[in-house]
Amino acid sequence: MLTLAVQKSGRLSEKTLRLLEECGIQIGNGGKGKLKAVSSTFPLEILYLRDDDIPECVADGIAHVGIVGANVVFEKDREVEIVEGLGFARCRMSIAVPKEMDYKGLADLNGLKIATSFPRILSKYLQENHVQAEIHEINGSVEIAPSIGLADVIFDIVSTGSTLLSNSLKEVETVLHSEAVLIAHPGMDAEKRALLEQLIFRIKAVLKAKDYKYILLNVPNEKIETICQILPGMKSPTVMPLAKEGWSSLHSVIREKEFWEIIERLKQNGAQGILVIPIEKMIV
Repeated sequence: MLTLAVQKSGRLSEKTLRLLEECGIQIGNGGKGKLKAVSSTFPLEILYLRDDDIPECVADGIAHVGIVGANVVFEKDREVEIVEGLGFARCRMSIAVPKEMDYKGLADLNGLKIATSFPRILSKYLQENHVQAEIHEINGSVEIAPSIGLADVIFDIVSTGSTLLSNSLKEVETVLHSEAVLIAHPGMDAEKRALLEQLIFRIKAVLKAKDYKYILLNVPNEKIETICQILPGMKSPTVMPLAKEGWSSLHSVIREKEFWEIIERLKQNGAQGILVIPIEKMIV
């Protein structure tokens, strides 16, 4: 059995459990209110931990794998293997200064006090950029540090930037882009590694499906070749004749972000009745 450490509560926990469910891994009661749970559909045990404890738990081999933000992995700096980016819980870690500060570049940070909950990541960044600043470590409410005199500027997680604006701060340097990642203990035996590969296979199938859509459209037969060239697919579109003479139905898979770029070209070449359908799993 494979042991997976996940966040006990919060948005990352909710998205992690949803991903596991989409991978066909059922956990009784969603694991709510528990510290440990076992899946009934996959040889997987779940440990519910604080974010900060997950890298250490995996590094020490208590859990074989874990799902946590990449920023936490880098901050804890434990010996773990990042095996897969999961595409959710995306954020950036940035330096922000008071709105009124006339910030021109990193040199302006010399001699200042920077408040953060991620001193290791910040220290490495400052050293790499030859900045001499004092790091003031605090836990939570980092954004209020300048207004109450604890620090001159801050280094913190930024999602939308609204929290910075509400505290009269502006983002000036992006240090790191982060997302949820699957991490693994580097010393797993062959049996556990095989289970991990099965888990990764399922995760990739789910994540890939989120980027693609199944598309169906009706086209005049004389336009099939042209539309096949416009419409990128995994290999080539499926073409099926319609009851209406001279028309066929094309079925294909397309990246969702590409669809809007080519929709007008499809219509200009006679495509009609265009349907776009979500894909649950995608095996390639």
